[in-house]
Amino acid sequence: MISLVRVDNRLLHGQVLETWLPRLGVKEVVVADDEAASSVLARAAMTLCVPPELPVRIEPLRAIDFGALAESDRPVLVLVRDVAQLAEARAAGLTPARARLLNVGNVHFGPGRRPVTPSVFLSEDEIRTLRELAAAGFEVEARSVPTEAPAGIDEIERRYAAAR
Repeated sequence: MISLVRVDNRLLHGQVLETWLPRLGVKEVVVADDEAASSVLARAAMTLCVPPELPVRIEPLRAIDFGALAESDRPVLVLVRDVAQLAEARAAGLTPARARLLNVGNVHFGPGRRPVTPSVFLSEDEIRTLRELAAAGFEVEARSVPTEAPAGIDEIERRYAAAR
């Protein structure tokens, strides 16, 4: 089962390992990212601190079989680098029935982006993409760690508008 799909431009790192994995009881991590999948250095860096009993797959996004992950009896965390990859994942077979919750946990500041949480900065296009995903039936939230209160899509949009 897919426990969570998380947007985090750092992909697999300590915060994910120390907070999300224990909270969700994750037994497998799938990093769906073309750039990381093609980089020996990125693959090594991400798996360096992972306990040996935790399987980690780092694959191009289009290579992910979301149906098989959803049908697995092992809780799986799927990590993508950015909001655009959520839309790509949907086009590649991710549906609300396969993974209800989309978590936006860390998106760095950049041109045209505004803060919606201390760790999430989004552009107008990213807000539009998240709204489309919510309209398609996904539950969209922004929060970096599980102990934070989640901000849903309406709150994300409110914060984005207020950050003008």
